[in-house]
Amino acid sequence: MRITKIWLSNAGGGYPAGVSRSTHLNSPASPSRPAEHSPCGRWRRALLGAAAAALLATGALSAACSTASADRSSSARLASPTPAARPRPPERLPVGTIGGYAVAEHTLRFVDRSRVRLGPRALLTTIWSPVIPAAAAASGRLARGLFPLVVFAPGFAQCGGSYGSLLHTWASAGYVVAAVDFPRTNCHLGNPDENDLVHQPADMSYVIRQLLAVSAGPDGFLAGLVDPGKIAAAGQSDGGDTVAALAANTCCRDRAVTAAIVLAGAEWPPLGGSYFTQATPPILFVQGDADSINPPAASIMMYQADRTGPRFYLDLFGADHLAPYEGQGPPEPVVARVTVGFLDRYLAGSPGAAAAMQRAGDVAGVATLVSGSRLPP
Repeated sequence: MRITKIWLSNAGGGYPAGVSRSTHLNSPASPSRPAEHSPCGRWRRALLGAAAAALLATGALSAACSTASADRSSSARLASPTPAARPRPPERLPVGTIGGYAVAEHTLRFVDRSRVRLGPRALLTTIWSPVIPAAAAASGRLARGLFPLVVFAPGFAQCGGSYGSLLHTWASAGYVVAAVDFPRTNCHLGNPDENDLVHQPADMSYVIRQLLAVSAGPDGFLAGLVDPGKIAAAGQSDGGDTVAALAANTCCRDRAVTAAIVLAGAEWPPLGGSYFTQATPPILFVQGDADSINPPAASIMMYQADRTGPRFYLDLFGADHLAPYEGQGPPEPVVARVTVGFLDRYLAGSPGAAAAMQRAGDVAGVATLVSGSRLPP
């Protein structure tokens, strides 16, 4: 497979300040008529004062005038221009079928300079986006805001690419997926600093705002792709902690996030604030029951504490900390199908997504999905 990589400068590229880009290509009513003057009206006025003997003739003229007026009115109706057909609404594209789209991969580099005390925070963001079919693109009738957005937070000492298979799957189902490599905890650092996690929820919010700005612009690969009203946050491990705070902690709640997926995550006390004391979006918690790095009790505690919004818990039997999200083994396809089902239900609003999600999560010997007050076995 040949890969083309293009680096563009910020100037004239349609991107907000602080953004650079690289690209990897994989695969009306009718007008009123003026009033007409009737000759019959003039004839009637001429006949006023005529002899009684002419009354019969007058009656005949009157009848003739009525007939002529009716004929003329009928002709006018027939000759009226046909109202213009209503323009068809812009076309939308389907969302929710894994493998429904080819996927393109791009990279944007955002730099947040708004938190002066921290200095510039460079946020390399890898984006997997659905490729619009050629026929649909050529129609010129596509709506703006075609696809929901999922922003992903990697774990400690991890990068977005580590989760490439899972994130590619989400994009193939019709979601724009953006993974953020955090500046102090990413996979390229020799000595990552886990204490920097306290700044990561704000990093996620910043990237969400920048992606919406890029999509709202007239040019670029994201132009018109993102639906600003349908945004989910997802993350694994420390990234799961980041997303839990973004969705459920008073310190960091981002109202733009309308659904959340927490993969092997926990509450992070150094953030301060309080968890699950205000309304939260729908949240899916996913946890391997053999995870020794993020013990199942950490996920179960959040699942039980979340009583303000729809909540789900996917229990993966015998699964460890990374394989269900970065690997290709038996749990990973289950995670992919359940997470897509969750996104379909709460972002895309797809009919039947709830039942499909439940079926995907109940796999004998592999996983079970519970919700509400039910606890995993």
